[in-house]
Amino acid sequence: MLAAASRKAPAAAAAGGIVRRSVIRAAQRRCLATEGLSIRTGPSERFLSSHNAITSLLTPATHSPLTKPPAIPSLLPSHATTLFFSIDSRIPANIPHQPPLYKGTIPEHFASTVSQHGDRPAVIARSPARAASHETALSYYELDLLSNRLASSLISLGVTKGDRVAVSLGNGAEFAALTYALFKLGAVLVPLNPSFNASQVAAALRHLAVQVLIVGAVTDTAYRPGRGRSNEPLLTELAGGDLRGGAIANPDIPSLSKILVVDNRTSHPDVRFDLDACRRVLTPYRNLVDGADRPVKPAAPLSPSDIINIQFTSGTTSTPKAAQLTHTGILNNGVFIADRMGLDSTDRIVVPPPLFHCFGSVLGYMATATTGAAILFPSPAFDPVATLRMCVDHDATGLYGVSTMIVAVLEALESGAAAGAPPQHLRKGIVAGSSVPESLMRKIYDALGLQDLVICYGMTETSPVSCMTRPSDALHLRCASVGAPMPHTSVKIVDPLDRTRILPLGERGELAAAGYLVMEGYYGDAARTAEVRVADDAGTVWVYSGDEAEMDADGYLRITGRIKDLIIRGGENIHPLEIEDCLFRMPGIKEASVVGLPDDKLGECVAAFVVPKQEWTVEGGSNHNGAAAQTARAEGSSKKEHVLTRDAVRDWVRTRLSSHLVPKYIFWVDEYPKTASGKIQKFKLQEQAKTLLEEQ
Repeated sequence: MLAAASRKAPAAAAAGGIVRRSVIRAAQRRCLATEGLSIRTGPSERFLSSHNAITSLLTPATHSPLTKPPAIPSLLPSHATTLFFSIDSRIPANIPHQPPLYKGTIPEHFASTVSQHGDRPAVIARSPARAASHETALSYYELDLLSNRLASSLISLGVTKGDRVAVSLGNGAEFAALTYALFKLGAVLVPLNPSFNASQVAAALRHLAVQVLIVGAVTDTAYRPGRGRSNEPLLTELAGGDLRGGAIANPDIPSLSKILVVDNRTSHPDVRFDLDACRRVLTPYRNLVDGADRPVKPAAPLSPSDIINIQFTSGTTSTPKAAQLTHTGILNNGVFIADRMGLDSTDRIVVPPPLFHCFGSVLGYMATATTGAAILFPSPAFDPVATLRMCVDHDATGLYGVSTMIVAVLEALESGAAAGAPPQHLRKGIVAGSSVPESLMRKIYDALGLQDLVICYGMTETSPVSCMTRPSDALHLRCASVGAPMPHTSVKIVDPLDRTRILPLGERGELAAAGYLVMEGYYGDAARTAEVRVADDAGTVWVYSGDEAEMDADGYLRITGRIKDLIIRGGENIHPLEIEDCLFRMPGIKEASVVGLPDDKLGECVAAFVVPKQEWTVEGGSNHNGAAAQTARAEGSSKKEHVLTRDAVRDWVRTRLSSHLVPKYIFWVDEYPKTASGKIQKFKLQEQAKTLLEEQ
């Protein structure tokens, strides 16, 4: 078993750090000559095996002896990070049990939070209105009572433990309360992207045999407050073609028995949807609020291992998959995230990422709820101006977002669109979904004050965060890495062509994770589950990410791209992220995404999709094939420094990187096809590029 130095033995911890560093250096120089070498470090021991070069990392706790612990209040005991070097799968990957995983259910932990922080704000949510935003605030005590009422009403509708209930709503108090109502019942929350069309929703409901759908009357549109899509056509199709009939009658979704509608039409006065005429088919959400506020008793006892959330993956490279997550996975992930970033009950965290995604629901809602902090939803769908105003109006101490969201917030701040003073109290925050260039990180520090901003890495299949930086990490670590593995999480880098071969430190390969956080599998899809969820010879179950990564001697990981995104040009491996980071630093470029395209001579070539900054025009106002560019960026500008050319882009890359990394094709675009979490769908860019080139 691996050793973990405790607070009671600082000398042992220091010695362990020295031993670890020396072993790391030795492992990098040569393979160890002995098998099963045991180094004693107190009551337990670390086993080293040298059948090959060695890189596997287990982190049983919050802080590493290789880095200075953050000077923040800790919610969990501090223990030393331990490194486990082994390529031999016969050696058991024993994860120390300190600090212990929380063994209860989410409702049990929530009850503890309510007892400690009942009077503190839990949820503050805004929705757009003509004159000013409408705001709803719930304390933890009020959230507890409201979720009890909703749970009681859902029981009266026939919802019981194990039933799948789909929620298709924007961020708000309704979604927040429904989450705990379903968890208390033991029903399975199925969050759906509100922007899904009828066929997408129907496919999800049919695949999971969903019994109840809860949906908004209007779907809010990102960046366009007060504008939205009426869901009357969508609901008409889902109900079987007639909302004014007597019942839901859709033979394509036989499981669907109830549709509950949240009436958010007041935020969208231009939308016409006569809900009163549809009452025989659609049930008003407000009816649920009339339930009893006493604690509910589920039909069967809840277990920490119960599946409590079925989360659809983002679908960056393929059709979405339905990952099954448990109380243990989601709850402990929220606890460890909150601890590593230093959340406490005095924090007020603004969370624009959607609740239907793990970023909003686990990194946001679960992390704040485990500490008694307040979560603030500035708008149902992302709006950078509303986000800034929420930060200012509530003296927010933290802000979350994917990189594109943070860039939009910075632009709103610079343009004065939000009016008034900038946020004064921001300090903590999370960026996830992609790496953050150092230039952007410094801009975030200077403009928003997010000095303790951290980076999280994960995937839906790992509940979701497996690696994370610390507020105390040096700037270059928070920019160039995704941090170190989380407590009770094993991480390894393997040869993507032979997953049994663990690679040496510093060598790029596929990242895999194991531990409490691993999903139970994809619902109804054993074949695709078997592709990514694999047990080794010792019985440890690993989730393989499809991400290319490398690990340094301190256990920090750097994501170097997607395995499938790797460009092989003339036999040379090209990592798109390296070119993207270079392009991001070029004046005039707001965003850049690089993909590989077929090339008759070299096999593949480099293509860059570039989003220009505002007030910049582009060369000729056209794409490579002469198609009109959709830039609309001050087309009449005559200032030379405000013109972006393809030759300038190529020269920028050529002078900073190798010549073989220079893009052969450059396409001007206004935006990228993205997932709900803000990740760029590169396979769609490749399809778009091929179409454009074929039209030449």
